[in-house]
Amino acid sequence: MPRSQLARAKRIVVKVGTGTLTDGEGRFDRENCARLGAELAELSRGRRVVLVSSGAVALGAERLGLARQRGKPWDIPTKQAAAAVGQPHLMAAWGEALGAHGRLVAQVLLTADDLASRTRFLNARRTFERLLADGVIPIVNENDTVAVDEIKVGDNDTLAALVAGCVEADLVAMLTDVEGLYDRSPTQAGATLLHDVSRVTSDVERMAGGAGTDRSVGGMATKVKAARRLAAQGVPTALLSGRRPRALHALLSGEQVGTVFARGAERLPARKGRPGRHRGRPRPPVRPRHRRLRRRRGPQDRRAEDERDRARARV
Repeated sequence: MPRSQLARAKRIVVKVGTGTLTDGEGRFDRENCARLGAELAELSRGRRVVLVSSGAVALGAERLGLARQRGKPWDIPTKQAAAAVGQPHLMAAWGEALGAHGRLVAQVLLTADDLASRTRFLNARRTFERLLADGVIPIVNENDTVAVDEIKVGDNDTLAALVAGCVEADLVAMLTDVEGLYDRSPTQAGATLLHDVSRVTSDVERMAGGAGTDRSVGGMATKVKAARRLAAQGVPTALLSGRRPRALHALLSGEQVGTVFARGAERLPARKGRPGRHRGRPRPPVRPRHRRLRRRRGPQDRRAEDERDRARARV
């Protein structure tokens, strides 16, 4: 899909990373959140927008007074506790930012396992459809209290790709702490921003480095992997700077901002893009059939029953 056709996207999944929602000292950046809320509210007029937002762990750590030390990562229970504390404050921040422009928000907590189950996938899809039909902006985050594997890597990028398949999105826009994908680390001299990537190859994957900041735990590698997955589903992906004002509007206007990964095929229906669909249905275990052997009752059995009957009568 050329950039000029991105303006036709009617369903957009926007993923906002932790680095976009925190300042240089790791504190929650309410000013940037308010600016993004205004832009997303404007974008949702005439389009249906789903927001996948990180930041619960960072906001919860701020509330708990936890300090991140380089080389000493928090353990999983600490991250889960921080996420549990930060999630309601994250929703309140987005509710305030979008509510100031007349948009209602809804909280949707998911895990990859939820969307791998056909029943839960369909339930989530129906919920999304009803929310979007009512003009509500769903705000999705991983259920970090139970998603231990996901919280280890902060993989909301993959979750955004799964949600895109669930809602049949036309575009996934990932707002990060860099301008897009560079041919080398953007801190190195001569680094060049790749504006358009026709196909995610092994060379493109090698260009993806680690996380941009200490708080951005997903990193560029998970974004490139998510873009490859989305391309197979027929959905283009855009990497944009979450600090650049009106970056989404510039993208939809056809400007050369960020990095756009082309889709690899026509968009798959939601039922075909569901994760785990091709794994096959588990077969019920085969239980051996044992032949029941009937033993003939003898005098000892009858005497034992008589003793039990007399005991019950005495009681």
